[in-house]
Amino acid sequence: MGDGIVEVSESEFETQVLDAKVPVVVDFWAPWCGPCRVVAPEFEKLASTVGVRAKFVKMNIDENREIAVRFGVMSIPTIAKFERGAVTAQVVGARRADDLGQGTRAGVSHRCRRTT
Repeated sequence: MGDGIVEVSESEFETQVLDAKVPVVVDFWAPWCGPCRVVAPEFEKLASTVGVRAKFVKMNIDENREIAVRFGVMSIPTIAKFERGAVTAQVVGARRADDLGQGTRAGVSHRCRRTT
């Protein structure tokens, strides 16, 4: 996993993501998911580009199903941006880092589906 990207579990999700003072970009993934393996290095590139303006975390949905269900993750990879405890944007499917990074200062694509 790239520098600055943290793997989180259900027990850490509230403090690491929902209570964070900066935007948090979450990669919902699973080890068996081919597109997730494709997006992983792109997620790392995006994290290194954005730096400290946002926090980047990964969550294995096989190990953390309740969080995935709670936030409506129906397909993976899903990259979701959280601000002040709420999903403010998300994109589903493998994308290049540039595509993921366009559109918001915290690095989620302008093509994402707005959820607020």
